[in-house]
Amino acid sequence: MVKDKFLDMEFQVFHGAGMPFDFERKELKIKLNAGEALVKIVMATICGSDLHTIEGKRKEDVPCILGHEAVGEIIDIKDRLGFAIGDRVTWSIADTCGKCPCCTEYGLPQKCDQLFKYGHASIHKGSGFNGCYSSIIHIRRGTHLVKVPKALSDSMVAPANCALATMVNAVSQIKIKPNKVVVQGGGLLGIYACGLLKEMGVPLVFCLEINTDRFDVIRRFGAIPVDAGDPQNVKTFVKDGIGPGADVVFEVAGVKELIPQGMDLLRAGGEYVLVGLVHPDSELGITGEQIIRKCIGIKGVHNYAPWHLDEAVAFLERNQWRFPFEELVSPPYKLENLVEAVAEAKKQHWFRVSLNPQL
Repeated sequence: MVKDKFLDMEFQVFHGAGMPFDFERKELKIKLNAGEALVKIVMATICGSDLHTIEGKRKEDVPCILGHEAVGEIIDIKDRLGFAIGDRVTWSIADTCGKCPCCTEYGLPQKCDQLFKYGHASIHKGSGFNGCYSSIIHIRRGTHLVKVPKALSDSMVAPANCALATMVNAVSQIKIKPNKVVVQGGGLLGIYACGLLKEMGVPLVFCLEINTDRFDVIRRFGAIPVDAGDPQNVKTFVKDGIGPGADVVFEVAGVKELIPQGMDLLRAGGEYVLVGLVHPDSELGITGEQIIRKCIGIKGVHNYAPWHLDEAVAFLERNQWRFPFEELVSPPYKLENLVEAVAEAKKQHWFRVSLNPQL
């Protein structure tokens, strides 16, 4: 146990868009309450939503420690059945109360009345160590913990508690058994969607993406890449493959202009699952008549529930040799070099750029 010792901690503090990060080193003591844990971060990744926050496209409560995708090792824990010091774990992006209607009745704990999100909270809340751009994170009682199988590398698991778990949730929303699916966007959400759909046995998965450098990875995750930079090419190529239309379309690019295209590509009675448009610039360019006359079902998906994270880790374990998960993540940067890592993430050479705060 380390509860009576001071911890040497390193962390990056975000003060707002256009302002420099503060890299700090401190000796701190964190007292644990029942159900809480301290986790040493061994790898964190830079999510697209982190980039949006850094660029000012979305607002967070500052000052804060950003970062919510990570894997780590328990260094202290109190009264948490089934877990022990030394366990390698990942955890849910949200801490929840377990008592409100969203937690107990609606199956939406990610919309808890007392929701607390890692990497999104001020350093003035709780211990302040609420984000993953830190050598240690303080895990709260209502946070779901998942042990990581030894066979899975840190780079395979680090994005699981955001991107992959969210797509597990999104794919689980499908009410029909699809034969033809279109994924709008070939970023990490789209790549995971392709893999999940192929494991389900979907015969045809088309992934629309403007960055042709991603086409090889799209193919290796079982999908047919389509150059989305040419609207006519999309219509011609995809229509040839889906005939009267796709059974399901997933929007994971976060681009509102893609919504009319997605509606056009759906067959009558098809399902449209919206995942990527989690930002203010997201007014949909469609009419109610388009939805009604085509009998379209539209579902919005935001984050996930604990059972989706369990399934995300299980999916990785089942498919560790089938899909090239490790190739999606860059070699790690040092935590003190976060600014360089962010610059690299913006270049989109990697699906995720990683940090190792222990380097």
